[in-house]
Amino acid sequence: MPATLSINDHSRNSAGMKYVYPVISRRAGGVSVGINLNTNNACNWACLYCQVPNLTRGTAPEIDLRLLESELRLFLTNATSGDFLLRNAPAGARTLVDIAFSGNGEPTSASVFPEAVSIAGRALDDFGLSATVRLRLITNGSLLHRAYVREGIARIGERGGEVWFKIDRGSQTGVRLVNGITTTPEKTRKALIACAKLAPTWVQTCFFAIDGQSIDEQEFQAYLELVTSAKNEIRGVLLYSLARPSLQPAAERLSALNAESLSAYARRIAETGIEVIATP
Repeated sequence: MPATLSINDHSRNSAGMKYVYPVISRRAGGVSVGINLNTNNACNWACLYCQVPNLTRGTAPEIDLRLLESELRLFLTNATSGDFLLRNAPAGARTLVDIAFSGNGEPTSASVFPEAVSIAGRALDDFGLSATVRLRLITNGSLLHRAYVREGIARIGERGGEVWFKIDRGSQTGVRLVNGITTTPEKTRKALIACAKLAPTWVQTCFFAIDGQSIDEQEFQAYLELVTSAKNEIRGVLLYSLARPSLQPAAERLSALNAESLSAYARRIAETGIEVIATP
């Protein structure tokens, strides 16, 4: 029997399936049905705070779409007609809120990403959930230049879904440190705006301390500049700190910000006119 779901445990094996895994999402506010297209634990980023075990650089493996659809429909059957939520979700969180493409790496690295989106959309229709359960993509946005990625995001947008677009730092140096990749703020801005034109898009930001030091003022200003450059296109910012321990080599250097510190950053972001939802 799967373990009781918790915000402190986002195990990909919670339902005993290859691609589908339910979690309690703090930011979504209920049970999120995760779809893991990166079952090989491969990602093109290497974030310091990543909770994926044995994370490797790479891309998603070949996806068995038939198995993915079978698992998703089986889980939705158990969640809507069975007692899965009653047995495994805490009181107050026994509601399906979304089907989220997230998992153990960058989901848009799977070439069949658009097809997977369509599978999820059809399942929502067939189970009568389209009006209450949203499609979501959680992405680092690095592959927006690929046509199939834009197509998949467009399909999400057409169904009233949304994208959570990861931006943790604003400078090239900060992104290299936190996310383990080399890019420029301008590339990120262009990708963010392109994404927002295809589907409603929130910026998802994780602030935390490294060696006891929170994000410094210069880096925070770079972040503000980047996010406000697209404030007319995005829905807002989802700001959070660490809830689960990192499984990366830098784990011992990282610590969560307290609610007061996170709220202070949220207020400063909100002063720019951007909606902010902060989750300690």
